[in-house]
Amino acid sequence: MTTIIHLVRHGAHADAGRVLTGRGGDDGLASIGRAQAAWAAERLGSQKVVHVESSPQRRTRETAGVIAAVCGAEPEIVEALDELDFGEWTGRVIADLDGDPDWTRWNSARSQARVPGGERMTDAVSRAVAHLNALGRQSWSGSVVCVSHADIIRGVVAHYLGLSLDRMLLFDVDPGSITSLVVGEWGGRLLSLNVQAA
Repeated sequence: MTTIIHLVRHGAHADAGRVLTGRGGDDGLASIGRAQAAWAAERLGSQKVVHVESSPQRRTRETAGVIAAVCGAEPEIVEALDELDFGEWTGRVIADLDGDPDWTRWNSARSQARVPGGERMTDAVSRAVAHLNALGRQSWSGSVVCVSHADIIRGVVAHYLGLSLDRMLLFDVDPGSITSLVVGEWGGRLLSLNVQAA
């Protein structure tokens, strides 16, 4: 028994790439983010999607809503797909973190470091992978879409490829991109990574 799972990163919002939004704020999609979500929905429309899930964050819920409308599936909010808890860094301007020893360690040793007052990368990946493995054990009549966040998707891909989380920043997961896996009781296999509009 296997399931094809499409991991979609939410579309871009106004502070994307500038602020470490995390679980803070209530940023919805910017116009480019809505266009990215529409592209993902159009591409996934031919993939026989029967189930759509989303992280609780507004930007993911809006992206999932666009996809679900095309695929004819009501989106379900799933805590396991939530953004990493960035603790004390939530809402910080990313450029302002340069030179912070904790930030440097975080970006070089994701398998060991913890966000100050927040979540360990290993814990975030464990919750997401456990959920995807559970999806893979179910009997679906088509594929599943999970709308989540860059670090969560990177961590999940690293897990299924057998890579250390210290290596997860070696590949990109861009806004509105689609990363596809096949998951079963035996584990998971990467089908495609970071597919996005040209």
